[in-house]
Amino acid sequence: MYVSARTDYAVRAMLAITAEHPHLVKAAGLAATQVIPLSFLQGILLDLRRAGLLHSHRGVDGGYALARPATEITVGDVVRAVGGALTTVRGLPTATATYHGAASGLRDVWVAVEEAIEGVVDHKTLAELSRLAGTQQPSPLKN
Repeated sequence: MYVSARTDYAVRAMLAITAEHPHLVKAAGLAATQVIPLSFLQGILLDLRRAGLLHSHRGVDGGYALARPATEITVGDVVRAVGGALTTVRGLPTATATYHGAASGLRDVWVAVEEAIEGVVDHKTLAELSRLAGTQQPSPLKN
């Protein structure tokens, strides 16, 4: 599995927002503390909002907050929100790959790879990662 900068930034942003829950997090503060280019981060936050993972609030006291409890948002949810499918074969869904002859068993390998990745990212929640990192402590992102 290739983890793009966009995916890495999205998961980091969601973990930082999780750490601040229930407080709102401003995009500029998030960009600064996570060392993510603000313009790039704004596109990521938009994707996360469209996927129903974040709420945005406008205004001077506005910012971003989780749309669901951190216990209900998995790393897989975040990855799919900004990057689409977890695995593909030649740009197509893994399950649609077809092979013939000597390579006929290869589809099963790719499906098993996909299932293994899902087994990790779909079972690791933001809450679990936050506990592991000890992010229950206050951070500089609060308004």
